[in-house]
Amino acid sequence: MRNVIINADDFGLCRGVNYGILDSHRFGIVNSTTMLVNMPGTEHAVELARIHPELQVGIHLSLTCGRPVSGGVPSLVNEKGYFRYTSRIFEEKEINVNEVEMEWETQIDRFLSFGLPLSHIDSHHHVHSFRPLIPIVKRLSERYGVPVRNVFEEDVEGINLLTDQFSMDFYGEGVSVEGLKGILKSSRAGESLEIMCHPAYIDSFLKENSSYCEERLRELDVLSKSNLL
Repeated sequence: MRNVIINADDFGLCRGVNYGILDSHRFGIVNSTTMLVNMPGTEHAVELARIHPELQVGIHLSLTCGRPVSGGVPSLVNEKGYFRYTSRIFEEKEINVNEVEMEWETQIDRFLSFGLPLSHIDSHHHVHSFRPLIPIVKRLSERYGVPVRNVFEEDVEGINLLTDQFSMDFYGEGVSVEGLKGILKSSRAGESLEIMCHPAYIDSFLKENSSYCEERLRELDVLSKSNLL
């Protein structure tokens, strides 16, 4: 295989997602995943990861999905105790960076409590690339000795990046065998590449909590083909 990471996001979201990621790994080309540690499918994902240690597992830091793992982060939650931020966090003018750092450190510590090797850091909705949070990500990367998904739109100094290149084009209308081959063909020679993906089977939780469902099934079909790389 080329120096390519095919990373499935949202491991731990629910059982349908977990099984979709696992099948895309066992029978296809997914070789990495990142786990949400604050969702209903987290413990199930941990069990699957322990059975399949060859699958690299990182953490999918959350600030826009589920409840916080730590206590004492009132600025980050709504009246029901869920994260109040959405994927539109990038439009927020202010955010309590101290609470974010405490919460993300607690999420990583929870991951490590499962006894799984931590491969790298990324985040749900790419919030780790939000400018006020970049210094936090740098400190966490150094503290835990792991690289960070290279999704930054500007040059960042001193951050250990997972790959030279990153692609989010295998998503929505870009989900096809031809689309995946096009990403690989257009990548710069000699540089490492991460391709983000979201394979899943649709279960009741996913159907009720995500607008991106049918597309995940199409991703599963493509990624389960073992001869693409």
